[in-house]
Amino acid sequence: MRFEWIVAWRFLREGGLQTALIVVGAALGISFIVFITGFLGELQRDIVQRTLGVQPHVTVKPLEEVARPLRPEGSQGGSPVVLSDIQPRGQRLRSIDQWQATVARLRENGDVRAISPLAAGPGLVTRGDSNKSLTIVGIMAEPYAAVTRLDQKLVAGTLRVDPGDVLLGRDLAEDLGVGIGDTVRLSTPGSTGDTYRVRGIFDLGAKNLNQLYAYVGLATAQALHALPGGVTSIEVTVGDLWDAERVAADLSRTIPHLVESWIRTNRQLMVALANQTLMTRMIRMTFGLVVAIGVASVLMVAVVQKTREIGILRAMGTSRRRVLRVFLLQGAIIGLIGSVLGCALGYGLAWFMSGILTSADGTRLFTAQVDLPLYLYTTVGAIVLGVVAAMLPARRAARLDPAQAIRM
Repeated sequence: MRFEWIVAWRFLREGGLQTALIVVGAALGISFIVFITGFLGELQRDIVQRTLGVQPHVTVKPLEEVARPLRPEGSQGGSPVVLSDIQPRGQRLRSIDQWQATVARLRENGDVRAISPLAAGPGLVTRGDSNKSLTIVGIMAEPYAAVTRLDQKLVAGTLRVDPGDVLLGRDLAEDLGVGIGDTVRLSTPGSTGDTYRVRGIFDLGAKNLNQLYAYVGLATAQALHALPGGVTSIEVTVGDLWDAERVAADLSRTIPHLVESWIRTNRQLMVALANQTLMTRMIRMTFGLVVAIGVASVLMVAVVQKTREIGILRAMGTSRRRVLRVFLLQGAIIGLIGSVLGCALGYGLAWFMSGILTSADGTRLFTAQVDLPLYLYTTVGAIVLGVVAAMLPARRAARLDPAQAIRM
């Protein structure tokens, strides 16, 4: 192969500006493929995190209660039912049966990273003449922060939910006119409630979410919702949020409760992301096709320009296979150099855009990452693409008749 490498490299060097232009074109096309792939992945992850707010990756809940038909007294299973028209049963606020054992079983799954039991139900917050309906959520601070990163969303105060403490959303606190250290009254349909001191104020990035939740200690919520020692759900974080549906399916086979992933509960968001991914793949395919056409065109011109040289090589005893390999190697070299330059340029473009694109609160939408697997796959793909693009001009060069080629 040493002979083929020497000839292929020499042909490329003699190409001069022509070779430089196709390498630059390939690098630009590959850089956009790298940028779009990395940028889209990070941007989608950021959109999901901001949209979900404090929603976990997987949630375990009690199974829904189902109304069963009545049968006549003393009748057997085959007897006709008394009521054929069955209305759906209303769902009560109730605890997960033997939730401690469920938590222990969740910990046995290798994909689970954090677990947080909580007790949540409807309630009312009152301050003077102002009152708002909301969901009162009882949590254990550290486990809940590990699942939802609520500690990173605090804008004032601390993540403490000792007895008598409450955490409120920023917009809800503004509506009530309260700040850190002020008191509000929390009540539920089954409890007259009590007063609580505002210990922290959080911002979930959306006004409706900031007005929806009030966080108290788990024991406090259990008392407010009449759930002594119980929890209404168990929230789970997994290693990869995009793998949550598979993990939920695995857990549902071992846990006798309702297990749902964020993917299942956010169908519209997933449809939008899937459409965005499809369009991005089409763009990447278009860029790849343009690069392949460019490489094929340049090598086709090179075959015409090097016809005499190819004829001399064939007359000196160079086989058709060697001539074929010379041009295939040129395609591979162009793909390799273009991919290396393209990966570097793609990362630079991602780094530049990460400093420009910001969210409403001024934070970066995404952070440029050095994705080695992406660069490796792109490099291998570019080399293969270069070889495939060089196939047609290589076959034409190999089929040249030495006598006719020398006379041209």
